[in-house]
Amino acid sequence: MNDQSLERQPEESLEQDHKGEEKVSEPVDKALEKLTKEELLEKARELQKESDKNYDLYLRSQAEMENIKKRNRKEKEDYLKFASESLIKEMLPVLDNLEKALSHSDNENNVNALKEGIRLTLKGLKDTLSKSGLEEVKGLGEPFDPCFHEAVSEMDDPKAKPGTVITELQKGYTLNTRLIRPAMVVVNRQKASREPDQGNNSDTACVKN
Repeated sequence: MNDQSLERQPEESLEQDHKGEEKVSEPVDKALEKLTKEELLEKARELQKESDKNYDLYLRSQAEMENIKKRNRKEKEDYLKFASESLIKEMLPVLDNLEKALSHSDNENNVNALKEGIRLTLKGLKDTLSKSGLEEVKGLGEPFDPCFHEAVSEMDDPKAKPGTVITELQKGYTLNTRLIRPAMVVVNRQKASREPDQGNNSDTACVKN
């Protein structure tokens, strides 16, 4: 092998290495340019098909969310409409007893029986409401409490302590310790009425224990 052939061999190797580098560095996205028109159309149809599928899934999910909202609204409306159903069922015997008492009132000789029927009906009504947390506010003979009593007038009664309730005009009630109606009372006159101890939390100062 002569010197000229040795000189050409490194040059040829360098040229081959440069060609290999050009092939590796060729951008991948140029592959689309090599596709035929039919192949490009097929690719576009595949993308359109996938897009339609995703859009259909989106519409389905939106419809499902709307159905969930409608069901929640319906359940809430039904709950509010029938929340007192159990209490009403317990009150039905009270209505039955009142109707029986009225039917007996046609006979004047049954006045005592009528009074007894009304008394028992009232007791049944109180027992039913107490199961739901209703309690009477103590009034007559109790010290006046502005948290639970509403004084409509004052009177002088030497037999009672100053500031105590001497007459109860209308009963007051609490529901699960929350006042729903104060008792309307008449208070024995005194120089200064007792003010409630509000403390640091006025929301809980007048809660019945």
